[in-house]
Amino acid sequence: MRAYSRVSSLKRHILSHANEKPYVCNFCSKTFLQQQNLTVHLRTHTKEKPFTCEICNKAFSQKPALMLHLRTHTNEKPYVCEFCSKAFSMKQLLERHLRVHTKEKPFVCNVCDKPFALRSNFERHIRTHTKEKPYVCDICSEAFSQQGGLKAHLLKHTKEKPYECDVCRKAFSLKSTLKRHLQIHTEEKPYVCDICRKAFPLQHQLKRHLLSHTKEKPYTCDVCGKTYSQTGHLKRHLQVHKKEKSHVCNICNKAFSEKKTLKNHLMTHNKEKPYVCNICSKAFLWPQNLEVHLRTHTKEKPFACEICHKAFSQKQVLLVHLRRHTKEKPYECDICSKAFSYPSDLERHIRTHTIEKPYVCDICSEAFSQQGGLKAHLLKHTKEKPYECDVCRKAFSLKSTLKRHLQIHTEEKPYVCDICRKAFPFQHQLKIHLLSHTKEKPYTCDGCGKSYSKTQNLEVHLRTHTKEKPFACEICHKAFSQKHVLLMHLRRHTKEKPYECDQCGKAFSLKSTFLRHLGTHMEEKPYICDICSKAFPLQEVLKRHLYVHKKEKQFECNVCNKSFSWKSHLKKHMLTHTKKKLQVFVIC
Repeated sequence: MRAYSRVSSLKRHILSHANEKPYVCNFCSKTFLQQQNLTVHLRTHTKEKPFTCEICNKAFSQKPALMLHLRTHTNEKPYVCEFCSKAFSMKQLLERHLRVHTKEKPFVCNVCDKPFALRSNFERHIRTHTKEKPYVCDICSEAFSQQGGLKAHLLKHTKEKPYECDVCRKAFSLKSTLKRHLQIHTEEKPYVCDICRKAFPLQHQLKRHLLSHTKEKPYTCDVCGKTYSQTGHLKRHLQVHKKEKSHVCNICNKAFSEKKTLKNHLMTHNKEKPYVCNICSKAFLWPQNLEVHLRTHTKEKPFACEICHKAFSQKQVLLVHLRRHTKEKPYECDICSKAFSYPSDLERHIRTHTIEKPYVCDICSEAFSQQGGLKAHLLKHTKEKPYECDVCRKAFSLKSTLKRHLQIHTEEKPYVCDICRKAFPFQHQLKIHLLSHTKEKPYTCDGCGKSYSKTQNLEVHLRTHTKEKPFACEICHKAFSQKHVLLMHLRRHTKEKPYECDQCGKAFSLKSTFLRHLGTHMEEKPYICDICSKAFPLQEVLKRHLYVHKKEKQFECNVCNKSFSWKSHLKKHMLTHTKKKLQVFVIC
């Protein structure tokens, strides 16, 4: 039996059994057990805030709220965690914090049974099922599932940035953004991973990192059941299913899935560009585009990486850069589930499945799967080589090729294999080398199922099915499936013999012939094939020989169906058939 020291407390308790709520709100008809509860509720309608802070004049509708607020001035934190001694100003904050230690998750979703430690996270999750967006913008009617999303959105309309950094005077729309920014100056990394002790300046970075240990993918697509580790990844994936485009442009009939995207598109028709740069007079559709452009003049780079302090002029470029540190790969292939850090990498990868080549040369109609491939190809027509090496004066068509070339002079090999410690001057060489350890062959031919470690190897192989020969000789018009075979063929016309023997001065047009010749000067054969025990004078010759064992035999005899690794071997073999025919002719 429950006992009370006061009659009023007993009366209140008795009402809880009777389920009677005698106090009714005149505005919304909500009922209450007690008069004071109704009084507090009415203030949500009247907006009355009778309790004012004497220090900062901030007003509150309830006295307990004022009492809690006062602790922000006094820094009083009476509620202490018994596990880690962390102190809190409010009891409910301590209760919430304790769940970090107890791992208690009292809020369980009745749709998918997923548990949550915090009510706010639970409520947010529920909206992923209900699709409810209760927070609506009064200006443009855009709706949000979270109040924070609406608050951040409203600042786009007001352009207000009330929170300023005391160190560099940079202003921010949100207090939370300022707090995050301040950690750039302090270099403090308070969020530490309990598993590997890696530290992070921001809490969301730690949360993201923890998923790399747990492999947890809590965000599920309701359409196809695919799971993701982050909400952003799920949102991007949902666009695959969201085929409905109900917002149609009345000028060109182009359709869009979102109203705001249509609004942006309409601006491209009226050609009006109201935002003009006062330095070079360039005009822009949007104020944010002008803001970004101005930084090309001021050289301002306000977005700094919190890990390596590299600065960027645009936020999205910083976000892309951060993936180098986080190893985050948010862009996943829907066909083979391979993940990528950048959307451009995913687009390139998808073309290995579709074999699509959207970039076509206007001069010779050669097609490319990547824009970079077309750009490099166009320079062959113009013969332009604008990038010159300061050391040896060699000129290059591409800046990237010059950068790679410069490492020949420095002899620097910054890319080191973690497994065997072998060093490489170029990152792509290390990537290729790593595949020799993993034996991974991620690129598979849809025609015959054969797998390759590199995309270019798959592309070459596919030509054995399509019989495509994109590399044609400009002199005799003979076509080839591989570029290096064309280059070797061209030496027949140019009579070029770049490989010269140091001992006898004899020159050769092919490296393979040159290496075979070198062997005639050497009696010692120290390089032995592990498969057939054949010995060779040079390591290069052994390497070439190994292709006989492992290389695809793509050259097939149309008489007896015997296959060969090298075209030259097939030609020699064909002579055995012609000799037989000659013998038959002589006998007859």
